[in-house]
Amino acid sequence: MSPMDSRFDPERGGFTELRAQLLGRTGITGPARRRALARLTDGWLSGLAADAGVNVGGVALVAVGGFGRGELSPFSDLDLVLLHSTETPTSYAEMLAERLWYPIWDSGIRLDHSVRSVGGARQIARQDLPAVLGMLDLRHIAGDPELASTLHRRVLADWRADAKERLPALLASCRERAERSGELAFATTPDLKESRGGLRDLVVMRAVAASWLADCPHQGLEEARSALLDVRDAVQTVTGRPTDRLQQQDQDAVATLMGLDDRDMLLRHVSAIGRTVVHASDLTWHRVGRVIQGPGRGAFTDAGDRLIRRPDRTPLADGIVEQDGEAVLARTVNPATSPALALRAAAAAAQAGLPVSPATVVRLARTRPVMPEPWPPVALDAFLALLGAGEPMITAWEGLDQAGLISEMLPGWERLRSLPQRDPIHIYTVDRHLMQTAVNASALVRNVSRPDLLLLAAIFHDIGKGLPGDHSTVGAEMIPSWLERLGVVKADVETVRTLVQHHLLLSETAAHRDPDDPATVARVVDALGSESPSAVLDLLHALTESDATAAGPAAWSPWKASQVRYLVDRVRSVLAGEPVPDAGEPSRTEQELIAAGGTGVVIRPGETGLEVTVAAPDRPGLLAAAAAVLTVHRLTVRAAAARSIDGTGLQTWTVTPEFGDPPEASTLRADLVKALDGSLDIAARLAKRARARKPTTAAPPAVRIVENASERATVLEVRAHDSPGLLAGVASTLSGLGVNVTSARVHTHGAEAVDIFYLVGLDGSPLRPTRGREIVAAVVAALG
Repeated sequence: MSPMDSRFDPERGGFTELRAQLLGRTGITGPARRRALARLTDGWLSGLAADAGVNVGGVALVAVGGFGRGELSPFSDLDLVLLHSTETPTSYAEMLAERLWYPIWDSGIRLDHSVRSVGGARQIARQDLPAVLGMLDLRHIAGDPELASTLHRRVLADWRADAKERLPALLASCRERAERSGELAFATTPDLKESRGGLRDLVVMRAVAASWLADCPHQGLEEARSALLDVRDAVQTVTGRPTDRLQQQDQDAVATLMGLDDRDMLLRHVSAIGRTVVHASDLTWHRVGRVIQGPGRGAFTDAGDRLIRRPDRTPLADGIVEQDGEAVLARTVNPATSPALALRAAAAAAQAGLPVSPATVVRLARTRPVMPEPWPPVALDAFLALLGAGEPMITAWEGLDQAGLISEMLPGWERLRSLPQRDPIHIYTVDRHLMQTAVNASALVRNVSRPDLLLLAAIFHDIGKGLPGDHSTVGAEMIPSWLERLGVVKADVETVRTLVQHHLLLSETAAHRDPDDPATVARVVDALGSESPSAVLDLLHALTESDATAAGPAAWSPWKASQVRYLVDRVRSVLAGEPVPDAGEPSRTEQELIAAGGTGVVIRPGETGLEVTVAAPDRPGLLAAAAAVLTVHRLTVRAAAARSIDGTGLQTWTVTPEFGDPPEASTLRADLVKALDGSLDIAARLAKRARARKPTTAAPPAVRIVENASERATVLEVRAHDSPGLLAGVASTLSGLGVNVTSARVHTHGAEAVDIFYLVGLDGSPLRPTRGREIVAAVVAALG
């Protein structure tokens, strides 16, 4: 034993005490602590192995996986294999293992263990991907070192021989894991190990490099590995348990332990690590794919003892060529003379669906001159070509961003980089959301007269986020200086400023205002400005769709798309000099229900849940009754729209069952009829559900009259934590107060409901201000 080993006695628990002392020391952290913990554990295991008899030829104790790499966090388990030779009986090896495992179990340290012959372990490695990934990092601890080196040598040789067949399966497993565990860079509660961009992907890239089939970009990877392990160490220290998940309730404490300002800074740190790893991983698999598809074209030259292939270099753009599936600089190009070269290289690569070679990016970052202000036209053209390349743009952009080129060219971008979003509908960080919006916008450029302005608005529409104030207004104030730096002309700057200022206008108006109200249409028309308003409307429509689809599935649906399109069509009619048209024609389903007469209900599957269409003779309380019936049948309302056409109340509900199968349409209709004629005590049914509900600690509801939202009705806005019966309760209160709901727009965003009601008195006129205040007070009391 070494001097360190002799200081503790496994039988007296000395290792546990020394381990606790090491983990409790504040002066040793990060890689140094992990190495010290691995050395301490190695010494302890060596002593246990000697006591168990693993000190003779024919048996060996080896570490695999994370322990094999020496990556021990405070609560890491130990991945151990007891190897034995062919000549050593299995029963003898198992007897030694039993002596060895028990004191480890007694220490409380988690153990993943097995007993294998060298040949058996090799066979398992050839069949099982997780096993081979662990054995590639095999490390000898005690016993016969020749067994360990033999197994490692043979596993590595097999891995290299089988790489072309096994790497596609490894890639498929990585994709499946990403689907299951999400993206480290964008998750609000990331799994530091399993998420895409996490520790598992770093292990995978080591395995790819070990195959000799293709190499991975090494720039920044070791730093990323160390930084991610530091975060895991902090998570396990804070939680006091073996976990790789960074839960929200632990984030503030982990940030403090790591010396970071707050949990947002922690998530930005983790996001930056994940993006570095993902970018390297994507490039790695791109190279693997090129090799598996076959050797690249090129001439072979005689180098004396071997033939060397000189790859073909296919021109992509002026000074940019393709070589082995990556964009590189032409041999005659001097990057020190062209400030726009980085953008041109990224644009050419993205347009060709290729990554920029990491070596090329590094060279550009080191030698490219600072971009002048304003940018030369060739730089702006390249920037727009990059934005318009579609999905490949993200890989090219990430390459420049990892090297610091984006932040250098766009001062202010660094603040947005990996900036978390607390809005539950968003699945990406702010900068990644902007990139995805540009990707989505590139598919809509045929719908607008100025594709360039659409792309600029897409990549910059959220630059005001993270600063005090409304981000749309803040962004609109910032955008002129950003665009003037790029060399955009003044008239175009103003158009993009309008788009940034109002990028949420169509979505919010369609969701929360009655599109059949002339005031709603006038609100949109006023926002478009006087210069080419129809062109701006088209741009705003395309930007709205691009932005919402980039936010996540909760922000866009076919129903939402149809509502926005309906609003846009009405605005376009007014811009063409036509009066606001009458309310839109009923849908085919609504027409069938109107023709049938009486009360009717139709349930159909939708993209984001079930679509329930209700038609009945319009009367006070119809909305409340329908909402209550849906609630008692345990249907959660996600969105709704209500209107009246020629005396028929029409409602369209998007709902999801809380559990089980949804009710039949006939059941809903029967209960709605009973609720309307008073034979079903729907209020008692709702009260029973309310009593069974656990209380929440959500913020109190907010109720207000929206001033100047309509000339023909009083608009009431209700914002509250969503709960069963919320909408039914509000609608019932309004009905009981003697006001009519002429239309309604209902939306649930995560756990929060935003409900809009257009109210008139019994005479059909908007409510007086005093009556409006009475309504607000009554609704607040009802919700209390």
